[in-house]
Amino acid sequence: MVAERSELGLASARPDGDPTPRRRPKNRKVQIVRVAARAFAERGYHPVGVDEIAAEVGISGPALYRHFKNKYALLVAAAEMGAQQLLDAARAADDPKLEAEPRLTKLIRGIADYTNEVRREGGLYRWERRYLEREDRDRIRVMYVALHETVAVPIRELRPDADPVDVTLLTAAVLSAIGSITHHRTALSTTRLCALLDDICWSILRTELPPAPPPATGDPILRGLPVISKREQLLTEAIRIFGRQGYHEASIEEIGAAAGINASSVYRYFSSKADLLAAAFNRTGERVAIGNAEALSEATSRADAAVRIADRFARMTFAMPEILPVYFSEFSNLPASEQHRLRSIQRQNVLEWANLLDGDQVEARFRVQAAIGQVIDVGRRIHFDGRPENLARVRALMQAVLLGVEEKS
Repeated sequence: MVAERSELGLASARPDGDPTPRRRPKNRKVQIVRVAARAFAERGYHPVGVDEIAAEVGISGPALYRHFKNKYALLVAAAEMGAQQLLDAARAADDPKLEAEPRLTKLIRGIADYTNEVRREGGLYRWERRYLEREDRDRIRVMYVALHETVAVPIRELRPDADPVDVTLLTAAVLSAIGSITHHRTALSTTRLCALLDDICWSILRTELPPAPPPATGDPILRGLPVISKREQLLTEAIRIFGRQGYHEASIEEIGAAAGINASSVYRYFSSKADLLAAAFNRTGERVAIGNAEALSEATSRADAAVRIADRFARMTFAMPEILPVYFSEFSNLPASEQHRLRSIQRQNVLEWANLLDGDQVEARFRVQAAIGQVIDVGRRIHFDGRPENLARVRALMQAVLLGVEEKS
């Protein structure tokens, strides 16, 4: 289904018994923040302890508290530094004196270079921001709005006749494609990676988006009937609650209440909260595998099959938009054996999709991950409004990422 965040924990940066005295580096605070950002991004905010971060830096817990009063302060600092440095990288690469195309080329390269440099911690804000208090989240979001506008300006110049809504969507799609490399650990040299991201981004920028739907009025139209199975209701409500407030903040009592039963009754269906989480991931993996098989059976070509998979994946995600963020942010809460089994299933689903694309298979896997990113990030931008026109626009962006778009003469 999706790529994995790293399963590696923290390893001490200072060998045991090393007698060599160490001077405190001038950038100690920055070093602590970088280590914390990487740990939170790879394993999630809650599972990581302050003592682990301190050990990785090579200091004691009390020494770390001289810089940060608690773990939350570390999360804020890590998210803020990541946003500011990404914005700084974009502004440093931007050259308003250039025409739109070379300006965008420099911007894409600058953002891609920085994102690749911080690849292991680059997804922190994306997946852990719900743990930030509203005031901190809003302050950090201002930087991402500024980043978005930095990229949007030359896109408007490149496509002066484009609807402002389309420019917003294309900007989100470009940034999503670059940011998708933080989702997985597939190896590719820096030179090849930057060239691939450049190609993907320009395919996005050349995409002719289908018309947007009219502004929504009134309450959204609800489609489908609710299931009566309590087990299915529990799975659905658990993912919604995990997505809204995080796995560690959710309780069995709350999940049971959302499904209309008490906590003790939940245990008739699932042995633990982790069992609920694993079952939800398993169910999603099964649905993706079924969707892949259906797409293959209906397709007239390999490219057609890749687009059909994209369409099914988008529709499935829009129907339950919390599932992918929950996967990326909460996967480390599963037992190691369950992580390994699920990761194998999800890798197989990605490979099934990537094998339909021409060219190098490593690059094909990158394209699949970037296509998955379009569903998440563009979906968020349009609030996962699942009207057919919106799904067609997301599908067009995914197709561009997977198959490319030829430059018009």
